[in-house]
Amino acid sequence: MEFATQTTTEGAARITVDGDMTIYNAAEIKQRLIDAVQTVPILELDLSHVGEMDTSGFQLLALAKRESLRQDHVLRIVGHSPAVREVIEFFNMVAFFGDPLVIPAGEPH
Repeated sequence: MEFATQTTTEGAARITVDGDMTIYNAAEIKQRLIDAVQTVPILELDLSHVGEMDTSGFQLLALAKRESLRQDHVLRIVGHSPAVREVIEFFNMVAFFGDPLVIPAGEPH
C-alpha cells in the first residue's frame, strides 16, 4: 500500500492510494485517512489505482467522509478504480459520497 500526497492548484491536499483497500491493510489506511481528514480542510482522494476493495475499505471511506463532515472539512473522491466503483455502487452509496463516478472511455461498465 502506497500513499502519495500533493497539493492541488485549489489548495486542497490530494492523496493517491496505490494498492488494495482491504482488511489486510485497514489499520494503516485508517490512520492515514483520519490524520489527513482532521488536519486538511479540503482533501481529495484519488482512488483510481486501488486494485481491490472489500467491506473494510468501504467502511474506512465512510468513516473518513463522516469525520470530514464532523470537522466541517471537505472530502472528495476524485478518482475511482473499477473495484472502488463496484463496491460503492453495490452498497448504493454514490449519493452519500456525492462525487461523480467517472468511467474512463474504453473501460467496460
